[in-house]
Parts: sequence; C-alpha cells; structure tokens
Amino acid sequence: MPSMSAGAASGAGVGSGATLGSADREPLTEELLARLLASATPQEYLEQTQVGERDLAAYLRTLLGQKGLTRADVLRASGVNPSFGYQVFQGVRGPSRDTAIALALGFGCDLRETQRLLRRAGHSELYCKVRRDAVIIFCLEHGYTRFECDDELFRLGEKTTGSGSAGAAE
Repeated sequence: MPSMSAGAASGAGVGSGATLGSADREPLTEELLARLLASATPQEYLEQTQVGERDLAAYLRTLLGQKGLTRADVLRASGVNPSFGYQVFQGVRGPSRDTAIALALGFGCDLRETQRLLRRAGHSELYCKVRRDAVIIFCLEHGYTRFECDDELFRLGEKTTGSGSAGAAE
C-alpha cells in the first residue's frame, strides 16, 4: 500500500501557506481581492497583478526542476502518450482535465500542486464533494501512482483517468 505523502502527513491543504518556495508562491484569492479593492481603478490592479497569467508549460518545467524528474519519467509514470505529452510540456497542446490529473499523479504532486496544475491547464479544481474527485484527492494525498489511483477509481465504480482520454497511452 502506498505511503502517506508529506503534504498529507502535515495536513497541507488547498488554502494552507506554502508548498512551493515563496518566490513561486501564487497569491491567495483573499490577497488578490484585498489588492483589487485597494486599487484606485481596475486597470491599476491588472497592471500590478499578473491575473490570468497561467502558463502551464512554465509550471510543468518548475515541477520538473523541483522534483528532479525528466519529462520521460513523468510521461511514463502518468501513462500519457509521449507524443501528446511532449506537446503539452512545450505548450503546443492543452491537456484534458483527466490528462492533467494523470500528469499530476505522474509527477507525484500533492493536492495543492495538482490544483495549481489544473488551474493553469484551464480546468476546474478537484472538489471533495464530487465522489470521483474525492477518490482522486485521497489518492494524491496518499502518494498513489496514476495506475493505483485508476485501480481505486475502477474498484469504486468511477471513471478512470485513462478512460476515453486522448492523451492516455493504454
């Protein structure tokens, strides 16, 4: 059985302080709202804040460096088709939500990192009130691989991350 990740052991969650270094820390929504309300005009806020700057390829490169992995390592562990996966890493193609989740599992991401990856890919975050998302959250925080997560999803009657996904190599 997979061991518990550091994020799960420390109780790190979506709204907690820091998983990534402070230089790469994305401001919390509450911080951005405070800046917006304190600005004289919306333009002033937009000029001072990088709202909407969500470069998935740059975030994937950051994760590769932080985790000491190669693209090939991540694609192999995620089960994502290498040709498609390299295009995602280069910013040429965008992943589906399931492919983004598979990549997060391939990276060994915790929940916070996965939520950021999903946002940068233009998809909704995992939501614990959605049965399938709850299973995925559990798997992320307990260090499951993509294939172990898919086994758990299948066992519980939920759609796996590889089913029907163009980026998945089955």
